[in-house]
Amino acid sequence: MPVATIACVGVFLYLVFYGENSVVQRMKYEHDIDSLRMELAAHRDTMLYYRELNRRLSSDPELMEQVVREQYNMQRQHEEVYIFEEDSKK
Repeated sequence: MPVATIACVGVFLYLVFYGENSVVQRMKYEHDIDSLRMELAAHRDTMLYYRELNRRLSSDPELMEQVVREQYNMQRQHEEVYIFEEDSKK
């Protein structure tokens, strides 16, 4: 084989497998894009959940009271709140 042919094949293989736009690099980029899309979808679902919760909290006083009592352990006057913690050794 002529040296020029071997050099061309060598350059071609380098570009295909080791270059910036190589097959391996492209597969890695596709994997990164897929994982970022999945993460974006998860964050979008969370955002929609909290947006709906925020809308409901602004229009439903009973739900507001429930959330405030459960999340922030708030109480009315002359009420006692007991907090139970689970045993983590089980």
